[in-house]
Amino acid sequence: MTASHDVSPLYEFVYRGLLTEEALDIAGRTSRYTAPMELSEITQSLSLELFEDEFIGPAQLMSIVYMAIAAFENSVRRFVYKVLIDKYGENWWEQGVSAKIRTFAEERRAEEEKTKWHGTRGEDLLSYTELKHLPDIISQNWDEFEPYVRRQEWAVSIFAVLERSRNIIMHSGVLELSDVERLGINMRDWNKQVGL
Repeated sequence: MTASHDVSPLYEFVYRGLLTEEALDIAGRTSRYTAPMELSEITQSLSLELFEDEFIGPAQLMSIVYMAIAAFENSVRRFVYKVLIDKYGENWWEQGVSAKIRTFAEERRAEEEKTKWHGTRGEDLLSYTELKHLPDIISQNWDEFEPYVRRQEWAVSIFAVLERSRNIIMHSGVLELSDVERLGINMRDWNKQVGL
């Protein structure tokens, strides 16, 4: 979508979500997450005032979509970890993850560790896998995941949709409202099915 397209339905969708968040906060919602910094600190540190609204607006909308995808991806990582550690114990990484994915993650972590001045993806090797690796790990351990997921093809299709949308956002693209709604449906279906 270019800047000339009408994004008002998407703005309305996101705005309703923001109003819901504000209402929950006013009602006294408590969160288990404590942010290491405030939104205002991030905004100020990034000097967002340097950029034109036509670039900030769509990026701000997509940041909310990215937030949902990132939360989904990390919740699936935790789910995969729990299932594998229940099955294999402390050797879950070696026994539950293929050599190809292990090598990818181990090399990625080793590469990141060379840049000591920058933060890393996480502490465990599963943090260094890509989104597309997660359905592969599930398929490789199908007997353990089948009670939760039920059908491999279904899981693969959900991750394919999420990865396509994630890649568009990560390369500064803007999704259509129908794409955002599809993401929401897929994430809700997954969470209902696997019990996250």
